[in-house]
Amino acid sequence: MAIFGESNNFATYFRMKSLTGKIARLIVFAGVAWGANAQSLDQAKKLYNDGQYEEAKPAFERLVTQSPNNSSYNLWYGVCCYETGDVGTAEKHLLVANKRKAAESYRYLALLYTDTYRFDEAVPMWEDYIALLAKKKADTEPYETLLERTERMLRMRNNTELVQIIDSIVVDKEELLSAYFLHEDNGQILPYDNVFPASGENASPVYVSPKGDQAYYGRKKNGAFALFTQSKLMDDWADEKPIFPNDSADNNYPFVLGDGRTLYFASKGNGSIGGYDLFITRYSIDGSSYLSPEQLSMPFNSPANDYMMVVDEAKGIGWFASDRHQPEGKVCLYLFIPDPARKRVSEEIETEKLRRLAALMSIKDTWIEGRDYTAQITSAGTEPLSHEKKEEKEIEFIVNDRTVYYRWSEIRSADAKIFYEKVMELKKQIGALEKRLSDDYTAYTKGNQAVRTKLKPVILGNEQKLDELHKQVKEWEKKARNAENNTLKK
Repeated sequence: MAIFGESNNFATYFRMKSLTGKIARLIVFAGVAWGANAQSLDQAKKLYNDGQYEEAKPAFERLVTQSPNNSSYNLWYGVCCYETGDVGTAEKHLLVANKRKAAESYRYLALLYTDTYRFDEAVPMWEDYIALLAKKKADTEPYETLLERTERMLRMRNNTELVQIIDSIVVDKEELLSAYFLHEDNGQILPYDNVFPASGENASPVYVSPKGDQAYYGRKKNGAFALFTQSKLMDDWADEKPIFPNDSADNNYPFVLGDGRTLYFASKGNGSIGGYDLFITRYSIDGSSYLSPEQLSMPFNSPANDYMMVVDEAKGIGWFASDRHQPEGKVCLYLFIPDPARKRVSEEIETEKLRRLAALMSIKDTWIEGRDYTAQITSAGTEPLSHEKKEEKEIEFIVNDRTVYYRWSEIRSADAKIFYEKVMELKKQIGALEKRLSDDYTAYTKGNQAVRTKLKPVILGNEQKLDELHKQVKEWEKKARNAENNTLKK
């Protein structure tokens, strides 16, 4: 029995020794693993701090997989994903870090939401980030500027224009002018050196009026581009005048409509949301200056550079250039159908559809269902067809974001039909008044002082009437839309 008992103790001894060895090996392995992780983390953080996000990303991905609730790992990995273009993954991990109040998560989520046109979500992120910085007595001014910019973008997004953008082409920036095929009735866009060969300046393209007697361009002044105009006297250009003498903003790329008063241009000031933005202004009736510029809305403008707006009234098309989503040295030229009414999205539009239209995620989102744009696209690169058959339509009643009526018989609501008849009546009045104003503008421009004195109050009065008529059109259109949509829901 004693021998049997000793044997049992002997076996127990060896089992304990074996277990102790395993524990020791596990401790050593864990220590090595911890050391490797620590080394990997230190290396990744150094790469991260040096801005080498692509190189740091794999290490943070491993760490966040091992510790999915670790706030710092989620923040660092989320930032790496954002900086390398993986927005979806970035948002997921930044939100985890944000739940644990990681300060930089607010900043990066604000940037991410801005990039994806979710400005309503970006604004509170900037506000919270600024509040955190203020508690630490840190400088908040740069981020307050970004907050103001984001708020402007939110207002602009909510006022997106319902423009039909029918085609686009990506070209080298140096070749941009060659992609515009402007009918001669609308003037010419020429390289600066072609118009002013002796100047030796690096300036913008020049818009020359149809008669060839007026030139509009941008050139450097005090370190920024400024807009100027010159008149042609005999065979020489002379009498250079600044268009905005009191504006120090960087203004460039002018284009004038056929009325000789309406000016499109691009500016980096005047509330621009990023780089160059597109603006429109008109020459004042008294002939003294241009009126305060109006910033175009989305999708014409974006956080990138948007410029070189040109409208071919003879062909019924327009172009504008943008470097949004483009690599260095490239620019996208968009072809669109101008709409003098500049219709806006309805207040009832779905948020996702609004975001897609504002960001111009796909030009097909802007198309009207069933509309064929072949003729306009073809004419963009050719002379217009003098006897081109136009689409026959009685009306153009935009009911909602998916439905447009072109015939009276399509309207189902009796009230909507009555309301839209009022719209059409007002539009006839607008057309007649615009014709009178156009004639008066011409007479005012060509007339002597006595003629101008007589016409000035007439023109101002008619402009006020025109503004009131446009307001009435919007009101009656809204009534008609609401009535028809209510009928369609039944």
